[in-house]
Amino acid sequence: MEILYCDNKIIVCVKSPGVLSTDEPGGAPSLLRAALGDAAAPVYTVHRLDAAVGGVMVFARTRHAASDLGKAVQSGAVEKTYLAVLRGELPSPSGTLRDWLRRDTRRGMTFAVPAPEKDAKEAILEYETLSELDGLSLVRIRLITGRTHQIRCQFSHRGFPLWGDRKYGRPGEGGPIALWAHTLAFAHPVTGEPMSFQKSPPAAEPWTIFKEELWRQN
Repeated sequence: MEILYCDNKIIVCVKSPGVLSTDEPGGAPSLLRAALGDAAAPVYTVHRLDAAVGGVMVFARTRHAASDLGKAVQSGAVEKTYLAVLRGELPSPSGTLRDWLRRDTRRGMTFAVPAPEKDAKEAILEYETLSELDGLSLVRIRLITGRTHQIRCQFSHRGFPLWGDRKYGRPGEGGPIALWAHTLAFAHPVTGEPMSFQKSPPAAEPWTIFKEELWRQN
């Protein structure tokens, strides 16, 4: 685990694609304990990334910090942006996507439904297109809500699946999903100090199709 910041209250790291966010064997908390050299160290998950998605995450090292960070996540005080590579070119270079999403736990998928219905939750995100090249679009995304598989479902629902997404896009595609937790900003749960972290996606396709300067502009 690449650690970006660590003190006795929080730890900020880069989760690799394929690693679970939750506390179980092989999950991010157990890998962080190994990195800290203490198999009994308290590490608490306060927000999640899909297992297939990598990027910047913060974990708490005390129950009090976990409670405060959890409340900040729920209230929207933790600011997160994502980078994604979509198949196709969006009709508008920027905008807001709003849908009602229903989770099918049996199939492990999220579906957009035409109107509010039982168990459906509103999903909102904002996006900005950074570049279009060879039938692909590089976009920056800010989640207003945090639903399971929200980004993947909302763009796929409009005909713009994420590159590499076998579940919501092309079944035969290989490689990790082109979705990356790029930036993370929040107030330290104890000191209140503003904290901000950024990590570029890996130097692999499809990210290498685009110039890194595109996501370093802000």
